[in-house]
Formats: sequence, C-alpha cells, structure tokens
Amino acid sequence: MPTDLPKPTPVRPADTLTQPVFEVPPGSCDTHFHVFETGYPVGPSPLYQFPDGTLKQYLSAMERLGITRMVLVQPTYYGDDNSLLVDVLKAAGPRCRGVVRIDDDTTDAELDQYHGIGVRAIRLDLFARASWPLADLIGYIRAMADRARPRGWHLQFYTPGTVVRDLLPFFADFEDTYVIDHLGYMKESDGLTEDDFAQLVRVLDHGSCHIKLSGAYRVAGNKPLSSTVPLGRALVAARPDRLVWGSDWPHLTDGGRDTGAYLNLLADWAPDPADRHRILVETPERLFYAD
Repeated sequence: MPTDLPKPTPVRPADTLTQPVFEVPPGSCDTHFHVFETGYPVGPSPLYQFPDGTLKQYLSAMERLGITRMVLVQPTYYGDDNSLLVDVLKAAGPRCRGVVRIDDDTTDAELDQYHGIGVRAIRLDLFARASWPLADLIGYIRAMADRARPRGWHLQFYTPGTVVRDLLPFFADFEDTYVIDHLGYMKESDGLTEDDFAQLVRVLDHGSCHIKLSGAYRVAGNKPLSSTVPLGRALVAARPDRLVWGSDWPHLTDGGRDTGAYLNLLADWAPDPADRHRILVETPERLFYAD
C-alpha cells in the first residue's frame, strides 16, 4: 500500500459522543456504517491508510445513541472482496444487514449466500465510474438491477452529485428500488445548484427513489453543518417515507467526528416524531428487514 495516503484519525470514544436530544424510537436503524479489521485483503486502489473502526467500537457508539439495528456498507477500502462484511454480519447477527459490492464474475450462488446472512443491497460506486459516458452508466445500473431484483434487493448509489444530476432524467422513470447516499452528494463546491437539488427532490416522488440522510459534513464542506438544514427539511417535507438515516461511521478520514451530532440533525430536519419514526424505523424495516 502506498505510504503517502492520508492516515485517518482515531475514532472518537463512544462515551464522549453527544447524546440524542430527542427520544430515539425502539428499533431505530443506522443504515450506513463501515468496519475495518486487520487480516483482510485491501482493494486495488485504497484512498487512505488502514483506519480505526472495529465492530466493537461501532457497537459501543450505537449503544450510546440508542440505535439497535444497523446496515454495514462495503467500503471502497476493501474493493469487491466482501469477506470482512460476511464475517461481521455473522458476528452481529440478525440486527445487522449488509450492502455488498460485486463484479461481473459474482455468481448467483454467491448472491444467494449473501442473502442468507443478511445482505439486502448492491453498492454502485459511480465515483470510480464518473468518467464513463452516461449511456454506459445507465447500462451498468440496469445490469446491477437485474442482479438485485430476483432477491428483493435494492441498489445503493455512492455517486458524485454531478453524476446524480446527470442521471436524474433516467432516475425519474427508473422503477427499481434504489437509495442515493449522502443527501445526493450535491455539493455547492462541485457546482451543484439549488435548482439541481430541487430536481432531485422532485425525483424522490417518482418510481422508488430513496435518499439517505447521511454524510452531512461531506455536503457542507467548509460551511457549518447547519447549512444542510434546508436540504434535509426539503427532503422531509417531500417524502419522509422515502428517507433513511445513516451515521457514515467512522467518518473517514476524520474518526474524531461526533456521531451524536449527526443523529441530532434529525431534530432540525424532521421535527415531527412521526417523521423521525418513518426515517429511523419504518423505511429501514421495509428496505432491509421485511423478510
């Protein structure tokens, strides 16, 4: 592994996390976290050095916040090798579900094995494919949807906001269930506008689009977290039943971030307890635990 890659900072101790300012509903789910353990093969193009972030540390953080269900998302660090994800799902048991990355050689038998241990979605890394022509991206999405659909899985998009914007006309008519990470990743610093975000909100009401209320610090950039409040409120006002919350733990590459502060954003984004229940309990139940 190259030695000049960024070195992530240590994870913030669980007992220092800001506690929730609202009553966290029983059965609440964090739909986006990663885990890093030694002894597993690293992907071909890691973006950072081995980070802090074990399953034990994560579970301590969620106990502090009152989160009892969780969804492990395959990070770019491990590429398409899902062996750690498999081991974590087995260790964590039925409270934990998974989102895998796959390649063209992944067999149906492998997907069925993943399903049996709790995998319920395929992660599409469009950062790695951002230079592809739009037609090729759409072809890739359709091919992955064909793999997900027979198992009742959905697609999860890890995608630059500029690519989300370019795909919105396609998404408006796309009927397969999918989730777009990190508020659509529509960063002002990447040239995304209020009109682009408004179009995303409109697409949320079509087909089976869902958006993950996660990674607010990624979208805010150098601005305060409060700058994302209008985005969160617009999404909640449009379709609170199409939203899920994700911690994005361990907040690469700054493990010292306060996961509790990100959970508490829901108090501003979704002040109605019924909407928070939809976001934290009902929609994750439908996407990840229905069977």
